[in-house]
Amino acid sequence: MRPLVPVAPGTRIVLGVSFFVLFVAVWAAATLGGFVNPIFLADPLKMLASGWTLLAEHGFAHDIAMTVWRVVGGFVIAAAIALPLGVAMGAYKPIEAFFEPFVSFARYLPASAFIPLLILWAGIGEAQKLAVIFIGSFFQLVLMIAVTVGNTRRDLVEAAYTLGVKDAGLIRRVLIPGAAPEIAETLRMVLGWAWTYVIVAELIGASSGIGHMITDSQALLATDQIIFGIIVIGLIGLVSDFAFKWVNRRLFPWAQLGR
Repeated sequence: MRPLVPVAPGTRIVLGVSFFVLFVAVWAAATLGGFVNPIFLADPLKMLASGWTLLAEHGFAHDIAMTVWRVVGGFVIAAAIALPLGVAMGAYKPIEAFFEPFVSFARYLPASAFIPLLILWAGIGEAQKLAVIFIGSFFQLVLMIAVTVGNTRRDLVEAAYTLGVKDAGLIRRVLIPGAAPEIAETLRMVLGWAWTYVIVAELIGASSGIGHMITDSQALLATDQIIFGIIVIGLIGLVSDFAFKWVNRRLFPWAQLGR
C-alpha cells in the first residue's frame, strides 16, 4: 500500500464489502449482545423484520417512490437552469462578475431555513419540497460548473483561436467538451446533497415520503423503522452513485485514462 497507487478493481470491491460486513457485525454484537438498550438502537434482525412489514403492509414502497420523484424532479430543474448559467459564467468574465457575488452569498444559505417561507408561499404540497431541493442544489451547481469551465486549459483555447474558431464555436467545441467530465462529477456529488434536502423537507408538513415515515416512527420510538428508512436512503444513493459513475465512464472514457 503506497500513497496514490490505485488498487485492482477486485480488491476495491472486497475492501468496500468488508467494511459493510464489519459495520453490521459490530452493530449486531452491540445490540444482540445486550450492550445497547433496544429503545435507542434496534438490532439488525428486528430492523429487517420491521422493514419487511413497512413494505408489505404499510405501503412504504409508495413513500420511497415519492421521495425519489421529489429528488429527481427538484434536481433536474436545478441542473437544467444551472448548467447554461454556469457555463456562461465560466466562459464570460462580465457575466461571472455580475452573478458570482450573489451566487456565492446564496450558496451559504441553508435550504432548510427557507422551509417556513416556502410553506407560507407554496403550502405543504409538492412545490414546496421541489423548491427546497432546488434551493439546496442550484447555487452549488452554478458555482462549481462556472469554476470548472473557467479552468479550461489556456493552451487549448489559444490553439482553437489560432485555428480560426469563433466565440460560440469555442464554447461548443472546446469549453463544454473539456469541462464535461468534471461537470458530470459535480452533478453526481450534488445529487447526494439533494437527498439531505428532501428528507429535511419531508420531516415538516409532509403526508408521504421516507422523511414522513421517519417522523412518525420517532413519535413511536420505533428505532428499527427509522434505521430501515435511513438504510433505504443510503442504498438508493449508492445505486444512483454507481449509475452516475458507469454513465460517466461510457460518455467520457478519456477522463479515466489518468486515474
